[in-house]
Amino acid sequence: MSTATKPKHIGRNISRIRELRGIKQEMLADAIGVSQQSVSNIEASETIDKDKLIEIAKALGVTVEAIENFSDEGVINYFNTFNEAVSHSFVNNTACTFNPLDKVVELYERLVQAEKEKVEYLEKLLKEK
Repeated sequence: MSTATKPKHIGRNISRIRELRGIKQEMLADAIGVSQQSVSNIEASETIDKDKLIEIAKALGVTVEAIENFSDEGVINYFNTFNEAVSHSFVNNTACTFNPLDKVVELYERLVQAEKEKVEYLEKLLKEK
């Protein structure tokens, strides 16, 4: 069994990056000055001319290295790391900083005190009559 690694399919990487960036083949074709069919052919190719690759990288807003080393696993890891970082920040802070039972007891005591004051006031009014 061979342990040789399969070479990266540069065209497939370009296609995936283009899709992730929300760019259609026609838009990429306009940006690099070729037809949509040429972009389709590029994306089907395993290797691409270095000058053309530089042009495509610039149009996609990434580096040549990003295209050459692109992997779906890397993207998934990036987004998982990003989500973990956000979930541990202030955005998702769902922990209570107080004891909810203490708040219920405090509210109940204020209601009882208000009722006592009301009763005292009504008794005072009755005595005056």
